[in-house]
Amino acid sequence: MRRREFIAALGGAAAWPLVARAQLPMPVVGWVSVGSPDASAPFVAGFQKGLSQTGYVEGQNVTVEYRWAHNQFDRMPAILADVVGHRVNVLVTSQAGLG
Repeated sequence: MRRREFIAALGGAAAWPLVARAQLPMPVVGWVSVGSPDASAPFVAGFQKGLSQTGYVEGQNVTVEYRWAHNQFDRMPAILADVVGHRVNVLVTSQAGLG
């Protein structure tokens, strides 16, 4: 192996961890609430703040799938099936915004 080929191979091997990390899919969090977005806004803001404090920024390195039942409990099975269908890594449920 010639020197240039060796240096090119070494550079490629050094970059491999960066390429592998870049190809990992972004984690998906499912947020399901029986309430509404407006009534749950303070809870969502707190959730987003907690995510950022642990290094997760929505849209940059984590995706959050929000679903709202608008106080219609009979919709919950379909809403849960929908969000789970997005292959979420974590599912957060909330009763915030009931009323």
